[in-house]
Amino acid sequence: MEKIGLLAGVGRLPVECAMAAKAMGYEVYCVGLVPGVDEELKSCTAGYKDINVAQLQAIIDYLKENGVQKVTMIGKVTKEILYSGQHVQPDLRMLSLIFTLPDRKDDTLMLAFIKDLAKDNLEAFDQTALIKSLMPEVGVLTKRQPTDEEIKDMKFGMEMAREIGRLDVGQTAVVKQLGVMALEAIEGTDACIRRGGELARGGAVVAKVAKPNQDLRFDVPAVGTTTLESMISVGAKALVIEAGRTLLVDRAKVIDMADANDIAIAVME
Repeated sequence: MEKIGLLAGVGRLPVECAMAAKAMGYEVYCVGLVPGVDEELKSCTAGYKDINVAQLQAIIDYLKENGVQKVTMIGKVTKEILYSGQHVQPDLRMLSLIFTLPDRKDDTLMLAFIKDLAKDNLEAFDQTALIKSLMPEVGVLTKRQPTDEEIKDMKFGMEMAREIGRLDVGQTAVVKQLGVMALEAIEGTDACIRRGGELARGGAVVAKVAKPNQDLRFDVPAVGTTTLESMISVGAKALVIEAGRTLLVDRAKVIDMADANDIAIAVME
């Protein structure tokens, strides 16, 4: 049985990934990188250990001890911890990695992380390789069709989100009546939705897309029930995601939540 490593952040995606890998016959060894990782990972993997993302050498040691050579990284691990004031003490290996960075953009951090894993013969592979079924095709997923005005906002929002993705800043835009209410940065998708939704005073449209040059080994965009909860809390009325390049987690629950709150969800190219 081939072994793979799963470096897990917050959210349901790591569980979906672990269960898919197990069904395909892989033996999964998981590292929980941050507080709040789904507890179910402990029961659906061959091995599990909590190791802070800043303890790079310990992460590598755990994977090698269990005979892992291929690794996937999935789930929410935000850069916010770098600036939050929380006591996160990097080990010497992580410090040496950080000091070589020209900036702290997402791609810069993740590519350096992957390069360091490779020094120990740990190969990072496509995040979506095990869960491509979570990427919906073009169409409207909800009972309610988006209005003509919402469709215009969806297309506009995708343009704005792609532009900040090109700059490696974020992947989400919140718009209303062809005006930008909020663009995602270090705060993450949910905080961006709440901020933009409050400014829109109801009726906002949320767009989430992949970066134009998205590296599928990390940071593939995803939406799920927390996305919908954030939208509902501020009265946002439509969501658009990118076909074949955005993961939809807990699809049935998300659609039920949307239908119950008169939210339209569309998948566009």
